[in-house]
Amino acid sequence: MKVTLRKVTKTPLDFEVKSNEITFKGYLEYHGGKLILLKATLTGLLEITCDSCAEEFKMPVDEEVEFFISDGIYEDENSVELDVVESFDGIADIDGLLNSEIELIKSDYHSCDECKHSN
Repeated sequence: MKVTLRKVTKTPLDFEVKSNEITFKGYLEYHGGKLILLKATLTGLLEITCDSCAEEFKMPVDEEVEFFISDGIYEDENSVELDVVESFDGIADIDGLLNSEIELIKSDYHSCDECKHSN
């Protein structure tokens, strides 16, 4: 799902995309300047590899996601630290953002229940 950033207004624009057993549901809302607020939840089951035994297991996911999308290069004028994703084509690729969030979760250290209890 692709959203043209200039069409996002102060009225929240709802979205919902899925990847396998994960649902990414939330809204986009104009924040000011070139910034669009993305606020969403990431829920479902994610297939993960245990970092201890290398077995695959399904991990429940229920996370709040909030960051800004900048329409172009983000320049911090007020020295305020924000979590910002830059878009250089005026488009928010919601599927791409979902995949990025999934990869971010996968990059953490994960143990299956069996390995958690054996340590």
